[in-house]
Amino acid sequence: MEKSMYQIETGAPASEERDAMVLAKLGKKSVLARRFNFLSILGFACTILVTWEGSLILFTTGLTNGGSAGLVYGYLFVWIGTISLFTTMAEMASMAPTAGGQYHWVSMLAPPQCRVFLSYITSWLVICGWQAILAGSGYLGGTMIVALIQLNNPDYVPQQYHGTLLYWMFVVIAVFVNTVTSRALPKIEVAILIVHVVGFFAVLIPVVHLAPEKASAHEVFTQFSNGGAWPTQGLSFFVGIIGSVFAMFGCDSAVHMAEETRNAEVVVPWCMLSATLLNGAFGWAMVIAMLFVTVDITTALDSPTGSLGFPFMQIFYGATGSKAGASVLIAILIVMTAAGAIAAMATGSRLIWALARDRGLPGWQLVGKLQAKTAVPTLAVIITSIVAALIGLINLGSSAAFNDVISLSVSSLYASYLISETLLLWRRCTGAISPRLHPSESAETNALSWGPFHLPGVFGIAVNAFSVIFGLIIFFFSFWPVATPVTPATMNFSVLMTGSVTLFAILWYVVKARHVYKGPIVEVTPFASTPEMDPPEKVSLGTAM
Repeated sequence: MEKSMYQIETGAPASEERDAMVLAKLGKKSVLARRFNFLSILGFACTILVTWEGSLILFTTGLTNGGSAGLVYGYLFVWIGTISLFTTMAEMASMAPTAGGQYHWVSMLAPPQCRVFLSYITSWLVICGWQAILAGSGYLGGTMIVALIQLNNPDYVPQQYHGTLLYWMFVVIAVFVNTVTSRALPKIEVAILIVHVVGFFAVLIPVVHLAPEKASAHEVFTQFSNGGAWPTQGLSFFVGIIGSVFAMFGCDSAVHMAEETRNAEVVVPWCMLSATLLNGAFGWAMVIAMLFVTVDITTALDSPTGSLGFPFMQIFYGATGSKAGASVLIAILIVMTAAGAIAAMATGSRLIWALARDRGLPGWQLVGKLQAKTAVPTLAVIITSIVAALIGLINLGSSAAFNDVISLSVSSLYASYLISETLLLWRRCTGAISPRLHPSESAETNALSWGPFHLPGVFGIAVNAFSVIFGLIIFFFSFWPVATPVTPATMNFSVLMTGSVTLFAILWYVVKARHVYKGPIVEVTPFASTPEMDPPEKVSLGTAM
């Protein structure tokens, strides 16, 4: 008798069959082409994190609140917390490697009486968070190009719409790569990983070697400051660490590509941990280097590029003594920002597709379909790009309002991290999660069992608990402005944006979604030869599986 996709007779299952069996235990049919392996998905995650690049762009936030010493130790605190955060998420990714990520995990872990509601709220938080990351990537790329032009042409007068037009260019590039060249995306991510690693040394070595002056170790490691005029230095320190958080979050991107990754229950967790360790080390070295070569931060901040929000460009110029040399180094960051927009587009579109598959979005029948030839959720990519383009219009009227929108990236995603990791901590403390089950073993759909990546016993509980505490700290301080006294222009409205998203999700759930969305739908039962119900998408993958 012919062996079905979800059954095995003897021996170990083939890789493709095993992946399908793991997904079937979650009630999902394997329909996406699995083109990613460890190296390509590592490149994908590193492209989103871009920690050393982000540390360059955002390091003045920590200098203002905390000073050089506050930035050094604040970065270490954020790095350790992020490792615990994504290690715990890696455990959940190993349990349930699905594109839905956090909202699927919440559905599995939450009490039965509230799992559908919590899952739905989490889905909107994750989707809006990734839309904000895409918008932020495009905006940073566009405005960096504007600042680069300013560096090389002092007579150039930037206009608000210049950055918006370039922002849209980054969105168009992301759409092109995710649709027309989607089959080549894993190879592109490997190439970007190489640029990420080589670019780190290409920037670090000349900036440090050529810098005419350097700060002392005493200045770097012992001097704190409270530029935000907060009541205490400790409060200033915690306000300042949000810059490091921006440079080190979003590793759950790998989770949302899990259904396109071979051996996802093993590869995705280790990729998340590896990317966090690698990027954290690179970022740490870059922060230390920048603090040593930044002798006069006031001059950098008051420079034309500093007034546009990128003082590091003036620091590059001051270190190299050459506009051409500085421009080459800056171009590396612009390329990596474009790559980040590409990865954010892929992540956001997979989330929209996953929620549509589970009937959680209006028009789910269409949005949940895949492009037959490429097995890519093309309509989800288009929706993601349209939303990003519309967000860009806000920048034409007010850059402050635009920044309030993209501030959702930290608050919304950390809210989703907190919900899922708190539920995991509750489940593991109550012993509700069973030991790992082999894919060939029969189990009920979405059964709670550990995956191959798991921190056992007290150690796992401690890491999970610390990740929840860390997440609470970051979520709380993500709503704080950078300085006092607070004015309408300096107010951090991310609490309003996050509250609006949550309120909208609740209202839509009450009015409409609760009648349609019942949590992640069951397309197949574990190891059944025929699907329990037809999935919402209709696709022919040919030999892609």
